[in-house]
Amino acid sequence: MTQLQVGRAVTPSGIVENAVIGMEQGRITSITSGGGGGDLWAVPGFVDTHCHGAVGVSFGNPDKEANLRAIAYHRSQGTTTLFASTVTEPIEKLEAQCRTLRDLVASGELDGIHLEGPFLAEARKGAHDAALLRDPEPELVERLIEAGGSALRMITLAVERRHGEAATRRFTEAGVKVAFGHSDADDATTAASIGWGACIATHLFSAMRSIHHREPGPVPVLLSDERVMNELICDGIHHRPVIARMAIDAATPERICLVTDAMSATGQGNGRYLLGELEVEVTDGTARLVTADGQPGAIAGSTLTMAKAFEFVVTQVGCSIEEAAMMAATTPARWHGLTEVGSLEVGKRGDVCIVDDSGRLQQVWRRGERIG
Repeated sequence: MTQLQVGRAVTPSGIVENAVIGMEQGRITSITSGGGGGDLWAVPGFVDTHCHGAVGVSFGNPDKEANLRAIAYHRSQGTTTLFASTVTEPIEKLEAQCRTLRDLVASGELDGIHLEGPFLAEARKGAHDAALLRDPEPELVERLIEAGGSALRMITLAVERRHGEAATRRFTEAGVKVAFGHSDADDATTAASIGWGACIATHLFSAMRSIHHREPGPVPVLLSDERVMNELICDGIHHRPVIARMAIDAATPERICLVTDAMSATGQGNGRYLLGELEVEVTDGTARLVTADGQPGAIAGSTLTMAKAFEFVVTQVGCSIEEAAMMAATTPARWHGLTEVGSLEVGKRGDVCIVDDSGRLQQVWRRGERIG
């Protein structure tokens, strides 16, 4: 049996002081008080449900080993549960990517697939190729459901597109979470889409209408509706700390999840990379599309890790370790029905991140084994 001793462990029933976490055969077997203490915290392993890749690799690459390298990097940064996100591509390419990723889900290396596109709005395309954007026609919806199978967990959809309501209802019926995102919908259409089944906001604030006091847009609806979980990319680039604080106060950590939206440049240096079919320039950690004249364009994902996101909300947004743990693990696990992860409880997987008082990652344990 492995025993972890920390100053505090964040559990569903509260903080356990001077905690000893017992793990055996990949699972948590006990959480008790009375250990040696110290200054470190144990929190659940991070759950990232929106991540495109790392170390020069985009998820869905036909080379299995390349995908494994990207997975390993994110695990080293505390992500013990990971969805692989794709970007807008031709349907045939998305089907091929799903086949690659399904095998990695079946083997336990990944925990799900997230399709970001191709059913997005041209007006809010962000870093997606406008030429490849499509309406969610019934035949295309069925092809993606078939390609992803049970591994397909989520799809980002511009709900106002033609067939948007039918597609939202069909994906939901098939067990796929529909995420409102890359959408030009107003507040009324946003509210209607939640009734159709949309239950997640893809990177809240980004690639959607902003708040105006006479034209509220989608953000107030998404934050206030109890049926919606809201993604935040807490890197200090996508939005300021005060905006994150506002969102967390409005929705509470029970409906906010931290995501990275990390692209292939994550874990690499400055330079040019590909995001789908588009070229991206990374400068000082910020990824932007390269436009026709070679100038920086729209923000293109991020180079964020869950370790940095966790630290950011503690040090810059003013969240407690408990709040950060909920947003980084418990809330996304609960929303996606991942019953074996997301909290430190007896019987659950031995996925544990050890952080200091500033939320800085110190150790990573996955399935009872130390990996970072």
